[in-house]
Amino acid sequence: LRDLHLHQRARHRTLSSATRPEPRTRTTSSPMPLRIAMVAGEASGDLLASHLIRAIRRHHPDAEFFGIGGPKMQAEGFDALWPCELLAVHGYVDALKRYRELSGIRKALLATIRAQRPAAFIGVDAPDFNLWLEGRVKDGGTPAIHFVSPSIWAWRGGRIRKIARSVSHMLCLFPFEPALYEKAGVPVSYVGHPLADVFPLHPNRSGAREKLNLALGIRVVAMLPGSRQSEVRNLADTFIATARLLHRRHPEAVFLVPLATRETRQLFEAAVHRNDARELPIRMLFGHAVEAMTAADVVLVASGTASLEAALLKRPMVISYRIGKWQYRLMKRMAYLPWVGLPNILCNDSLVPELLQDDATADKLAAAVDRWLGDPVACRRVAQRFAELHLSLRQNTAERAAAAILPYLGDGVRS
Repeated sequence: LRDLHLHQRARHRTLSSATRPEPRTRTTSSPMPLRIAMVAGEASGDLLASHLIRAIRRHHPDAEFFGIGGPKMQAEGFDALWPCELLAVHGYVDALKRYRELSGIRKALLATIRAQRPAAFIGVDAPDFNLWLEGRVKDGGTPAIHFVSPSIWAWRGGRIRKIARSVSHMLCLFPFEPALYEKAGVPVSYVGHPLADVFPLHPNRSGAREKLNLALGIRVVAMLPGSRQSEVRNLADTFIATARLLHRRHPEAVFLVPLATRETRQLFEAAVHRNDARELPIRMLFGHAVEAMTAADVVLVASGTASLEAALLKRPMVISYRIGKWQYRLMKRMAYLPWVGLPNILCNDSLVPELLQDDATADKLAAAVDRWLGDPVACRRVAQRFAELHLSLRQNTAERAAAAILPYLGDGVRS
């Protein structure tokens, strides 16, 4: 990754040198192609942006995209001056350690944008990185669109003042968000959530079990301790202890643990050995999180996007999370809502248990999972609420986002 970063920095210096071609001027015979600058952070932003690129190209087939992005964007022809992995920071400490590096990348990209004068800038998520860029791009006369509203409804609501100064248009994934921006005078569009477009309205549970070689009649619990190494470190031991308690109550139960990377798998394997839990029916999977949740009777999940995925799969769940004590106190003090899990927030109801921090013990987690296993009526009730949520979020997100952006692109030519 360091070698790749050095290569991209060298490439940017080349772009910034006197050898960079001057911006082409419009002629009747050779118009410039539409150029759009984009920045996406982490894998989720890479996926969102790749769908958006494809949707914009349906209207502007020759459009060119450049900036910071990942492999899915590059597969759509995106010119990644830096890889999106560089923006992946984990917590305040990591952000402070890498401030100078990230600040340098941001300033270099701003210089490139000012030189190339794209039709628009689209920041996909990564608000701490993108809002600074968007404000300066907007001040320079380039429309700045932000895709995925920051969680101002959950904490740090004062950010909306900075957002109002920085963006030309906000694209929101959740239906309750536009009212917040309308009140602040920010042009806004609700575009739905892309996962709701991808996930089926009626998940094929028997098909998922067949794919994973699981009998239909057994108990299955999916345990998702998170996609980041820090999350797995914080929850692996507790989840294994929870599985041990549940196995005593349900000896036939199988525990599926999908892990996103080789590093997180190694961490969970080490926890299994450390807890002498090799006798437990724990099946670690490389990926296959959707299949595991679809096949499960109950999902035990770290708070985050995976909890929304579980809701779209109509699964009862228990949400858990554990972070550093001082960070938890700070975030709790700044929070506005009684929930942290997206299913509860979006349904505005305490539909599923949230056991966080000191409450995230094996005894409490096992008891909460066991309550779902013993109450099929409650499981059907929550599945119906999640089906209603799914329909509200299914809006053909990429096309709606593209439709909101197209008016800012003009005729696609920058003179």
